[in-house]
Amino acid sequence: MALGYKARKRLSLLILLVGMPAYVVLAVTVMTWLPRLPLWAEVPVYILLGVAWILPFKAVFKGVGQPDPDRPEDE
Repeated sequence: MALGYKARKRLSLLILLVGMPAYVVLAVTVMTWLPRLPLWAEVPVYILLGVAWILPFKAVFKGVGQPDPDRPEDE
């Protein structure tokens, strides 16, 4: 079942406002539980964690910034 444009837009907003801050807190908490890494190893881990959260939601965010394809042209 494919999500409509409005549903994807609302879901992406929910993910950005609720999911991303929760993921940031989770990622920082996990990093504090780990033994202290050297800076050269810690930076790539944070970059990887910063990119990894978006991969499952790629389909939700795809095309959300574009005009609604279902909207009539006369509006």
